[in-house]
Amino acid sequence: MNSDRREFLLKSARTAGLVCLSGLIWSAYVDELTASKLILRPPGALKEKDFLSTCIKCGLCVEACPFDTLKLAKPGDNKPLGTPFFNPRDIPCYMCIDIPCVPVCPTNALDEKLVSTNGKLDINSAQMGVAIIDSQSCIAFWGIQCDACYRACPILGQAITIEYEKNERTGKHSFMKPVVHTDVCTGCGLCERACVTQKASIFILPREVALGKAGDYYVKGWDEEDQKRVKNAKEIKTTTTISKDKAIDSLNDMGDLLDD
Repeated sequence: MNSDRREFLLKSARTAGLVCLSGLIWSAYVDELTASKLILRPPGALKEKDFLSTCIKCGLCVEACPFDTLKLAKPGDNKPLGTPFFNPRDIPCYMCIDIPCVPVCPTNALDEKLVSTNGKLDINSAQMGVAIIDSQSCIAFWGIQCDACYRACPILGQAITIEYEKNERTGKHSFMKPVVHTDVCTGCGLCERACVTQKASIFILPREVALGKAGDYYVKGWDEEDQKRVKNAKEIKTTTTISKDKAIDSLNDMGDLLDD
């Protein structure tokens, strides 16, 4: 009887242990996935959801990178395990002309079409992320003449430009403020690597995280391509009582505001 009871307790303990271990493993797995929004992928990577369902975690892109920029996520990295990523503050993407990490991908999780122009590989068309500037910590916004990020940018004078502005505090100096042009920036991270502040004042974020979206309701009147979206649109006029008044009359109408 005692032997049976002892065996029962041992089995119960083992089962409980396995359940707890499974819970911890699952919890760690969920944590890895939920932390994936800020991951920077190699050039040519599909949208994150598609990338995760296509990447087979083979590591070929990592092996092909000549600068050891790419890493495979391991436990504790808070990233989907086995998937490639890079940290630009440590090692940025050096914008290889032949983009060796992309053609070796066997599943097209890294798609050559996304880094090609007119059928030819073009690293300048990559969209790994986008640079964001923290103007509060960037010393160029303090008045110190620093253009480290501008000089480090491989698309010099296009992805990052310098805006000169008079320093009213001193009256005789100029601010040299860096400006990121998000339509050109590839997210390579060379600017982040070059930043001289203790914690980089310019840093790379995934484009879907960093950039807003105006939505389909807004159209750029000066952009011919954008205008094509509404070429078949029909004008709808809404008439209300206030529409009968002139705009200036509406602005001057105080209503009941002056009544006691």
